[in-house]
Amino acid sequence: MIIVSACLAGIACRYDGKSTLHPTVKRLVDTDAAVPVCPEVLGGLPVPRTPAERNGLHIYQRDGKDITQEFELGCSRALEIIKDIEQEQPVTCAILQTRSPSCGYGKIYDGIFSGKLIPGNGLFTEYLLALGIPVLTEEDNLEEEIKQYI
Repeated sequence: MIIVSACLAGIACRYDGKSTLHPTVKRLVDTDAAVPVCPEVLGGLPVPRTPAERNGLHIYQRDGKDITQEFELGCSRALEIIKDIEQEQPVTCAILQTRSPSCGYGKIYDGIFSGKLIPGNGLFTEYLLALGIPVLTEEDNLEEEIKQYI
């Protein structure tokens, strides 16, 4: 089973109220090979919502509000979903939305809303990597990359 960012599956859960539908991810969900999650929504954040960025160990909205607690709650709930899945079958990898403060992998926005990217991972990505779950993004060649995980 593959965990995917819900927005990549076509679910309108991004901060701007939209999705970032990726056809391969949608096909995986439609064929029950993947489960969509959105840690931000699972943490109680609304759709749409004020943009947020990770700055060190904290996540702040553009207006300065610290929403780290909501992100941590969402990650905890997403990990519970993974735990439930793994009672039936292993989670082999995750396909996550790049640059996100929860799902970003390898590069995220700098945390001061300058529009610049810096090396780093989103909070949910860090949890997955700590569990040994490989992470891909929509920028990878998913058709080829996922063959080893299905």
